[in-house]
Amino acid sequence: MTQLQFQRHRRLRSSAAMRAMVKETYLHKEDLIYPIFVIEGENIKKEVHSMPGVFQFSLDNLGAEIDEVVALGIPAVILFGLPAEKDAVGTGAFHDHGIVQEATRLIKAQHPELLVIADTCLCEFTDHGHCGLIEGDQILNDSSLDYLARTAVSQAKAGADIIAPSNMMDGFVTAIRAGLDEAGFENVPIMSYAVKYASSYYGPFRDAADGAPQFGDRKSYQMDPSNRMEAFREAESDIVEGADFLIVKPALSYLDIIRDVKNNFTLPIVAYNVSGEYAMIKAAAINSWIEEKKVVLETLLGMKRAGSDLIITYHAKDVARWLEEKK
Repeated sequence: MTQLQFQRHRRLRSSAAMRAMVKETYLHKEDLIYPIFVIEGENIKKEVHSMPGVFQFSLDNLGAEIDEVVALGIPAVILFGLPAEKDAVGTGAFHDHGIVQEATRLIKAQHPELLVIADTCLCEFTDHGHCGLIEGDQILNDSSLDYLARTAVSQAKAGADIIAPSNMMDGFVTAIRAGLDEAGFENVPIMSYAVKYASSYYGPFRDAADGAPQFGDRKSYQMDPSNRMEAFREAESDIVEGADFLIVKPALSYLDIIRDVKNNFTLPIVAYNVSGEYAMIKAAAINSWIEEKKVVLETLLGMKRAGSDLIITYHAKDVARWLEEKK
């Protein structure tokens, strides 16, 4: 056997200390963004049935949740709103006293150091559930842009640190950038849902945000899961239009896209670990089919290794606790 020539790769795996020395990718609390669903009403803390451990909070119950997020060292939250009333143009999205705006004010008053990211879309606020205005069965692009810009400006006025438009209308970044700048918010960055696929992994989110379309689907504005080159076009146009971050959504089935975007663009890359990905792990863990902690940490580490700088994840609170245990 001494005549065989081969590499001794196991030398660098021989002990925990050796493996730690050569570890290439790390997951930190600072990487985490925690999604929160806020709902109009009082005394509401309602668990989303398809997302165990995730809740809808009324404003009177939001403070305790934010205290916990801050205590865990999570640096940022992204807000999604559920209004009491909906209409054809999503008025609640851009109303100065809309649910997201009021939640933002509450959070910034309570913990000004916590970064508040406002999801900027109309679908949770329209009675038809689409991300733009409609005419018949058509989702209108250009006439939706003004409403999206108005939403972003109202969110910035309320104190949002980052605007995160998720609507996938063509030109949404340039419209929102112009609106923010004209309103004096030129220093508020845009975290664009630049690469957002028409995915089947969004199902539980629609339970959480009550945002399912009332007719048709979103395939005319969200991307075809078959496509790779389209991601370059979408990301590049958003950069030209003024984006400051690029989100890839979903994450788990699109790790190749995360790597592609990371290799080709210099902006911070955000992976959205979406509701369906979360729900699958939770269901398997509840049935004792997997070890939840190990699988979650491996999954998020894979997203970091693929090239993401930040991760929006419903696992954020658990991950923050687990990372603290390692110290």
